[in-house]
Amino acid sequence: MATGKKKKRKKVRYSEVRIKLSAKQKKSLLNYCNARRTTPNKLIKKMIRTYISNYSKEVPEEYYITEKQLDLFNDNGDSLD
Repeated sequence: MATGKKKKRKKVRYSEVRIKLSAKQKKSLLNYCNARRTTPNKLIKKMIRTYISNYSKEVPEEYYITEKQLDLFNDNGDSLD
């Protein structure tokens, strides 16, 4: 049997993202995490998973906002007035 070398594992690079929370928001986040027995980091990553995994290559054209597009109408087409 030939003893081959194992391939060296590619090092995972992480990026740091900072968000600011008020004291009340932080307390609420920690209370929720304690109730669910998870960490704030895992909770936040789970909540944004669809955004951080699906668009690594290309974002569909429909998600881009043009410069001339205004937010005058809500989802059902009614005006805000």
